[in-house]
Amino acid sequence: MAAVPKQMRAVQIKGGKGPSSSLYIAPDVAVPEAGADDVLVKVAVFGLNRMDLLQREGAYPVPPGASPIMGVEFSGHVVASPGGHFTPGDAVFGLATGGAYAEYITCPARMVLAKPDALSHEQAAAIPENFLTAYQALHRLAEMREGETVLVHAGASGVGLAAIQLARLLGAKRIFVTAGSADKCAFCEKLGADAAINYKETDWAAELAKQTDGRGVDVIMDFIGAGYFNQNLASLARDGRLVLQGMMGGTQVKDVNIGQLLLKRLRVEGSTLRSRDIEYQSSLVQDFVHSGNLDRLAEGVGREKTDDDVHHIVIHKVFSWNDIKGAHDEMAANKNTGKIVVTVD
Repeated sequence: MAAVPKQMRAVQIKGGKGPSSSLYIAPDVAVPEAGADDVLVKVAVFGLNRMDLLQREGAYPVPPGASPIMGVEFSGHVVASPGGHFTPGDAVFGLATGGAYAEYITCPARMVLAKPDALSHEQAAAIPENFLTAYQALHRLAEMREGETVLVHAGASGVGLAAIQLARLLGAKRIFVTAGSADKCAFCEKLGADAAINYKETDWAAELAKQTDGRGVDVIMDFIGAGYFNQNLASLARDGRLVLQGMMGGTQVKDVNIGQLLLKRLRVEGSTLRSRDIEYQSSLVQDFVHSGNLDRLAEGVGREKTDDDVHHIVIHKVFSWNDIKGAHDEMAANKNTGKIVVTVD
C-alpha cells in the first residue's frame, strides 16, 4: 500500500463549536499514530450520530484521551497494524471514541472487526453505534428477558430500528415504539414492532396504557429524557426498567412522583456508550459478535424486512463529506428513518 502521509483531511469546526455552517474540511490535520495494540485505518465511510451534533455545538464533552475530531464509527481498509491483528488492505469496520470524520483513524484492535463480504462499506459503517447501543441497553442494562414487553422511543431512528430487531431476537412478547409520522410508524411495524404510536397525533402514554390494559411495559428505552420522564415512570409495569440514553427533550424534570419508584420497584439507569472505558466497549463489541448478531446482519442483506431470523441495516441516506453540513441538518430536522452515513471522497 502507499505510504501514509503525515497530514490528512478531516472535518473541523470553525471556532471550536457552532452551527452546521461552521463545519469545514481542513487539509492539514496530523495523521494519528497507531500504538502496538491499535489499527490505523483509511476511512471509507463514517456514521452520523446525534452526539456529533451535540459535540459540534459544544454540548457533548469529549472523553479523556479521545480524539477531538467527531465520529465514533467507521469502515475502511487497514493501513497498519503494529500488533499483527490485521493485514494491511483488510476491509474492516469498528467503534471508536472519536476521530472518524477524517481520512485516517486509529482504533484499538479489539474494537475493529473484519467486514463481512456481504456488507458494503456504507452498511458496515451503519452498524457499530446503532446496534451496540441497542444491545447494551436491552441486554446488559435492562437485562430484558424472554416474554417481556418493551417500549422504544424514537423507534424510526437508527438505534430505534436496531432495538426493535434485537428485542424481537431476545424474545420480547410485545414491542411498542413511538415515532413522528405515519410513514415512520408503518416502517417500524414492518420491521417487527407490534404497535407504533404517532406521538405527534396521539398521547402516547394514554395509548400505551390502553394497549396494555393499564399494566404498562417491562422495559423502556428512551432518548428523550426530561420531556418523557414522568410519562415513562407511569408507563412502566411493576419491576420495570427505564434505560435513559439521550436528552433530546431536556435534562430538568419537574414534579416527579418518586413514589412510583418505590411502589412499583422501578429501576432507572442512564448510560452513554462513548463514556465507557475501552475494556467495557471492546467486551461489548466481542459479545455482540459471539452472540451471532453480526452474522445475522450479513445474512439479512437482500432479505425481506419481514424475515424474523435476520437483522436488517436500514440506511436513510448516504452523504458525501463535502456536504457534511447537509448531513447534520438532515439529522437535526429528524428527517431520517434509519442511519445517515457519510463517504470520505
